[in-house]
Amino acid sequence: MKLPFHIIELLKRESANDLRLPSDCETLSLDIESKTGIHIGATTLKRLLGFAVDERTPHTTTLDAIARYLGYAHWHELSQIEDKGNSDFNNVEGEVRSADLSIGKCVEITYLPDRKVTFRYLGDNHYNVEESENSKLQVGDEVEITSFILYHPLFVMQVWREGKNLGQFTAGRVSGLSSVKVI
Repeated sequence: MKLPFHIIELLKRESANDLRLPSDCETLSLDIESKTGIHIGATTLKRLLGFAVDERTPHTTTLDAIARYLGYAHWHELSQIEDKGNSDFNNVEGEVRSADLSIGKCVEITYLPDRKVTFRYLGDNHYNVEESENSKLQVGDEVEITSFILYHPLFVMQVWREGKNLGQFTAGRVSGLSSVKVI
């Protein structure tokens, strides 16, 4: 379960942390524990902030701890606050969705330490790797990607190389994508 956008924004404000990188969850975990006395692991926070894809529902005690951290008595009270106009069908700033691209468009990404990959959209969430610098993806690979999100890891659902399915691939696992642009 990923927390609603407006609650993530409250966490950013309370922690004075942009929460742009998975590693920011370590700092947030320490801050929550210092202010509430309740430990929430960084891995759990990564799931709740959307850095890791996991649809498991967190324990009520975890959600209550987040509510207490934000100044609410319990999760039920926090979950009742309104999203003050931030609803947007889960569009994320810095996100490029495959469904929004036309065939032939290129997406260029970079990630640490010095990786750069350019993908050409083929349709139906499929891309051809056009350029690859210092990446395990190779020119000519066909990949399946639903979206590219700035500061989040890139999840490639399938990689095909010379007709062979190599399985899933994750890029920018630690610090996420440094840049995402349609060219």
